[in-house]
Amino acid sequence: MSNTKGYAAQSATTPLGPFKFDRREPGAHDVEIEILYCGVCHSDIHQARNEWGGSIFPMVPGHEIVGKVTRVGAHVKNFKAGDLAGVGCLVGSCGSCPSCEQGLEQYCEKGMVGTYNGREKDGSPTYGGYSDKIVTNEEFVLKISEKLSLERVAPLLCAGITTYSPLRQWKVGKGHRLAVVGLGGLGHMAVKLGVSMGAEVTVLSTSARKEADAKELGAHKFVVTKDEASLATVKNYFDFIIDTVSAEHDLNLYLSLLRLDGTMILLGVPPTAPQVAAFNLIGKRRRLAGSLIGGIKETQEMLDYCAEHNIMSDVEVIPISEINNAYGRMIKGDVHYRFVIDLKTLN
Repeated sequence: MSNTKGYAAQSATTPLGPFKFDRREPGAHDVEIEILYCGVCHSDIHQARNEWGGSIFPMVPGHEIVGKVTRVGAHVKNFKAGDLAGVGCLVGSCGSCPSCEQGLEQYCEKGMVGTYNGREKDGSPTYGGYSDKIVTNEEFVLKISEKLSLERVAPLLCAGITTYSPLRQWKVGKGHRLAVVGLGGLGHMAVKLGVSMGAEVTVLSTSARKEADAKELGAHKFVVTKDEASLATVKNYFDFIIDTVSAEHDLNLYLSLLRLDGTMILLGVPPTAPQVAAFNLIGKRRRLAGSLIGGIKETQEMLDYCAEHNIMSDVEVIPISEINNAYGRMIKGDVHYRFVIDLKTLN
């Protein structure tokens, strides 16, 4: 076993603090990575505070991991010591169900293994990227380009693939009108990626003060949803809406903005089940769909696409000692747009 330093939540009501634990030694098919940066996702808060239920404590969060390979197993073919590498939201799946065979490990019918708050095949808990190293089967390790800033690549492992996957699934591109609801960690990536794919991108926000940021990110239009006159200009207008908001909000308002055969795709998880009026779907043959991260092959495709198009997350780098303060700021929406932990600060 390998001694590992990290930060963990000991319970749903205690702040994160220093935590020492053991990682396994790299097996024949494993890759060991020295973690340099780890993004902070809002789902880290949900799980560390057991807001979704089923949390396993102590918990070391973090699934937006980038770093440098330090050791590889004897049968590892695609990585060597010194390579840049990343680990996203999952570190295991059954590998044999129809979803896994299609490269959709996130929908594994026997249950994917989360990078943290999951269970390995032997029943031991998985610990995530708020730590100095990770050991993972090479099938779940991703190649990271040297062209991009590592700290700005880290959030691509969740925020990037979570928005890239539905854009590709629904073939969003030139000639399409795309709206993005919520301009946070996910939303700002949806804007960047949607623009790069050729769509006309509109940010829908309750706050007029976000307009300058939206335009700076590349959005073509900005609509304040509390302004009825502004909202009226985009009724029955959009082909697609990407909804990244996890707070309570009225889906019916946004559904009314879709044109015939339009699709609204949910990425956020509000605390209570949303109410949808049937006529908002029936009247224009609209669709309400959802999407969950992406498979390993698609995640690598996304990373390569971002390297080719120079697309990265906008981040605020923090020492790990600031993680509890960062959680508080995230809940208030005070982050522009993703916190990333510099793991060199882990003492």
